[in-house]
Amino acid sequence: MVLRHSLGRQTTRRCLTQQSQYLVAPLPASRRGLAAPSSGSFQYETGDASGIKIASRDLAGPTSTVALVAKAGTRYQPLPGLAEGLEKYAFRNTMRRSALRIQREAELFGASLFSYHTRESIVLGAKFFRNDLPYFVELLHEVASRTKYLDHEFKEQVMDLVHRDQVRQLANTHRLAQASAHSLAFHRGLGEPVLPTSSTPLHKYLSHDAIGAYSSLAYTKPTVALVANGVEHSELKKWTGEYFNDLRQHPAPGVPPFLGQEQSQYFGGEERIAHSNGNTVVLAFPGSSSLTGGFYKPEVAVLAALLGGQSTIKWSPGFSLLAKAAHKQQGAGIDVDTDSHIYSDAGLLTITIHSKHYPGSVRDVAADAVSILKGIADGSGLEEKDFKRAVATARFKELEHGQLPQAGLELTGAGMVQSGKPYQLDESAEKIGKVEMSGVKKAAQDMLQFKACVSSVGDLFHLPYGDELGLKV
Repeated sequence: MVLRHSLGRQTTRRCLTQQSQYLVAPLPASRRGLAAPSSGSFQYETGDASGIKIASRDLAGPTSTVALVAKAGTRYQPLPGLAEGLEKYAFRNTMRRSALRIQREAELFGASLFSYHTRESIVLGAKFFRNDLPYFVELLHEVASRTKYLDHEFKEQVMDLVHRDQVRQLANTHRLAQASAHSLAFHRGLGEPVLPTSSTPLHKYLSHDAIGAYSSLAYTKPTVALVANGVEHSELKKWTGEYFNDLRQHPAPGVPPFLGQEQSQYFGGEERIAHSNGNTVVLAFPGSSSLTGGFYKPEVAVLAALLGGQSTIKWSPGFSLLAKAAHKQQGAGIDVDTDSHIYSDAGLLTITIHSKHYPGSVRDVAADAVSILKGIADGSGLEEKDFKRAVATARFKELEHGQLPQAGLELTGAGMVQSGKPYQLDESAEKIGKVEMSGVKKAAQDMLQFKACVSSVGDLFHLPYGDELGLKV
């Protein structure tokens, strides 16, 4: 049983009363408890509550997810490691609750808490029974505005977690190559690594005071949005208005401003990193921004599906062109994947080729990938049947993504903060479905006009240089 003194009195009474009603008797027919299963829509309803941008989808089901999305990812941090450190302080001690109390209360509600950061956002969220919304909206407000940034927590817990992430990244050639490709593509801003490298002198930049100061920059009304799935919009607006009313409007005096606010610029180039724990090559090209950005290109999503690399069909390499190329290297443990990384004002299409023990096979598949991309650009390697399959796959992936509980939370929150528009999965899927073969061909041609990003991590004696693959670097 939840003790009243352990929660805000009004919040506890409301949550427990609503939860008991939910378990004992069904909601009245006049009240919309679940979304209509036949609607098939993933549209977010948007609004504003006490100066906080909000968006929600009332998806069918007894559980809900709510997330606070802050414009405070590594792109914007004034010093290395601040986004990582701030995320690691989430759901620890606040002015009202200890970390232990937050954990125990979440367990009593049967909920789970999560936090992570990306290049553009810090995301704090919770998954819970839908009638417990008031408690978790209040908790997110408390984490954003009343967290204690204690020195002993920084030294004993936060930095330990940061160092562990650094070690994990150092051992992962895939992560190193992806970080390298983004750095080559965008330099600063989006080029900043999601996790600080092991050689970054964090002791010069990170402290509990520096992270606390960054929190006042990250968690302000203009820089956050509250996004929910499985929640009635009127309920989200009501509780956001009640609990977020006193969130700061401006950062604390003297706090350095955000970096990376300028329009992202693409550069390109090549980097080679010797490593003994695998072999990875990433080929990257200019891609598409998010749907909410000004540079959205649905053709890039179709091109990524056409190149592919991962089969969606049991016992078959699938239709994608890179999956067929990798299939020729059976026994080499080749893993190939094509991703379209979308951001608020830019994007990056990456082709990742990895093998633990066979760098020569990585080199051969990388050469095939470049030939395939050039074939799409000149039309010789683009067949209508493969194009139709790619459109269907890209559209299906977009709509399937919309059925996941956390789907669109970060993209919608980032879109709301950056441009005031939510990421509508229905709309993006519709645009993907209208892509024509000539558009995919032109997208490939445009990519090859730029300098490519070629990041090689592993046995450099065997891994190729960009010019050996026929790329402009």
